[in-house]
Amino acid sequence: MQNRVFNVLFLCTGNSARSIMAEGILSALGHDRFHAYSAGSMPTGVVNPYALKQLEKEGMSFENSRSKSWEEFAQPDAPKLDFVITVCDNAANEVCPAWIGQPITAHWGVFDPAAVAEEEKNIAFAKAFAVLHRRISLFTSLNPAGLEQLALEKSVRDIGTVN
Repeated sequence: MQNRVFNVLFLCTGNSARSIMAEGILSALGHDRFHAYSAGSMPTGVVNPYALKQLEKEGMSFENSRSKSWEEFAQPDAPKLDFVITVCDNAANEVCPAWIGQPITAHWGVFDPAAVAEEEKNIAFAKAFAVLHRRISLFTSLNPAGLEQLALEKSVRDIGTVN
């Protein structure tokens, strides 16, 4: 269990900004302990350029990202998920597919930086990134292999209250 890699899926409605940044952050911080994915309930099909710009600005280049449906992760050949984390309130209130592996679920609602006026987008994306980075840093500091299931679930959910 010590050397196990945990699969984490970040969900947002459009899979174009917050979930993409979360995937990029965990990919950078998770090293060989976590494998990050992202998806959306209604993917836009396009990654928000401000999300990519923010990741690059933080030294987390993520050129191969793409906006994709959460249905990809409900298929029989999909990776077994250990954690599914929603990062937008809309996705948290939707009926999700049945995930392979009965993952721990949590909601880490983050405001939508794409919804602000054009002249405020750089600041909004930086703020959303900072919230996600803080939460993912806390998440990567947990020791999933050494925690009881219920304690781990509570710890992962509690991270959603950190700004």
